[in-house]
Amino acid sequence: MAFGRFQDFLSSLVKRQRGLFFTNSEEASIDELVEKLMGTVGEVSAIVTARQVLDHYSELDDEQKLEFFKNLEQKFNANQAMVKLAFDSYDSDPSSTNLNKLSRAAEPQRHELLRRLNSTPDATHDLVGMRADLLRYLRGNSELKSVDEDFVRLFSSWFGRGFLVLQTINWSTSAAILERIIRYEAVHEIKDWDDLRRRIDPPNRRCFAFFHPALVDEPLIFVEVALTKEIPSSINLILEDKGIGVIDSSEYNTATFYSISNCQPGLKNISFGNFLIKQVVQELQSEFPSIKTFVTLSPIPGFQKWLDTSSEEELPKLIELKELVNQIAKNPKSIDEHSEYIRQAVFIYLLQSKKGKHPSDPVARFHLGNGASIHQLNTSADLSERGLNQSRGTMVNYLYDLKSIETNHERYATEGDIEFNEKLKSLLIKG
Repeated sequence: MAFGRFQDFLSSLVKRQRGLFFTNSEEASIDELVEKLMGTVGEVSAIVTARQVLDHYSELDDEQKLEFFKNLEQKFNANQAMVKLAFDSYDSDPSSTNLNKLSRAAEPQRHELLRRLNSTPDATHDLVGMRADLLRYLRGNSELKSVDEDFVRLFSSWFGRGFLVLQTINWSTSAAILERIIRYEAVHEIKDWDDLRRRIDPPNRRCFAFFHPALVDEPLIFVEVALTKEIPSSINLILEDKGIGVIDSSEYNTATFYSISNCQPGLKNISFGNFLIKQVVQELQSEFPSIKTFVTLSPIPGFQKWLDTSSEEELPKLIELKELVNQIAKNPKSIDEHSEYIRQAVFIYLLQSKKGKHPSDPVARFHLGNGASIHQLNTSADLSERGLNQSRGTMVNYLYDLKSIETNHERYATEGDIEFNEKLKSLLIKG
């Protein structure tokens, strides 16, 4: 509340003072406004000018926005002479003081520009949107990667764990937030308000989201949870459950994270999921002491693409398996009959298809990186068009064993080791 009142005060201040600090400011170019912002001394002047820059940016077309980012890359780097001077001082006397001076000298001027832009009301929202634009331009303009790295560095600080607020999303949550939950759901589409209610209102459902004080009513990431007596093997069992005949809550022994959605494209590569899952586990344990098992029911988005590619390094048996599974996949009705082949192919994919030393599958990389293990593979788990196209209907239960999360995470991070249920070992190809 105090943060909101202060933002309201700043907003009214900007409205009163706007136009006093730049003659004909509406006609000024964005480059002129940026130059003025970097040269301002007065705090109020800087806040007003920052708002003018952000408003002007929002009116630019795609080509003009691209030029704006190129200007940031070319003209807002560190001062080369100052870096050399600071380095020479550190080289001759490697003290902590000189190291700090070198660090300050090597910081691109873009950092200070972004910090000054963020001083004005609602700026964080605008800067997140600005980075979403930048990510689109990166595909054809690799030189802008350094600008994006600066956004990530600052956002990682601004959106640190200490600033995040966990909220329970239920049917009494504001309509504005609920509407965003429907819109941002990225794993299993929420069809309408009735569908949303089935996911958040029954006693055996929970939904949690992280918020940031600077983004009012804007969830950063949210997770949907099903409470059950056993590990679910099908997403339909969860999505079609209307909560009728709910058991006594003391009988719940399993919490399943079945959908995790990042809401802000401009915060890509800013990690929230690890914190979210761990805090949600604490919340659920407090509310339901009977729950001892925490799992996911996760898609495998990269599986079909892997099936469709081949490598000279692959064993002949693996090539044969991939061809067989692709044939099975053409007829969804045959999935159950040949489920063992599909499970085997999925397991090998999760273990062997790598991006560096870690899995190429993004969902596997996320959960295994958080310290989970591969617990169970479920065929015919998602027979939607998307589920069949991505993974031939197969889904994974990743297990979050609280006793081994940190050990799993350390081994994964340092060695790329993947933990899995011993019962899955028989699926590996021998020879």
